[in-house]
Amino acid sequence: MRIVTVIARLLLGVIFFVFGLNGFVGFIPMPPLTGTAGAFIGALFTSHYLYLVSGVQLIAGVLLLLNRFVPLALAMLAPMLANIFAYHLAMQMEGLGLALFTALLWAFLAWRYRAHFTALFVHKAG
Repeated sequence: MRIVTVIARLLLGVIFFVFGLNGFVGFIPMPPLTGTAGAFIGALFTSHYLYLVSGVQLIAGVLLLLNRFVPLALAMLAPMLANIFAYHLAMQMEGLGLALFTALLWAFLAWRYRAHFTALFVHKAG
């Protein structure tokens, strides 16, 4: 199971490193989007919010690839993956497969690192 964990961590790290870096460098060509998806991505681009999204993806990808602060990287990616998944469900069904694949990788890694997240679910009376 340890090897599967390493493979999942590296796969998730590469995916977010590449897509995060693409947000800054733009080496993956993207066809023009229309409709709601185009308006949404256009708003992210013109507001420069896309740099924040890409930066979080890039940092989390590097952390996963270096095997450093993996629980932090997973925590950074949780809301990112929720938004990516919602975007593909609501606006652009193409790409839903990769979103589902990354969500499954994330869920597997979150389960493997669950001991680091137990304090988040402790109810403290007071």
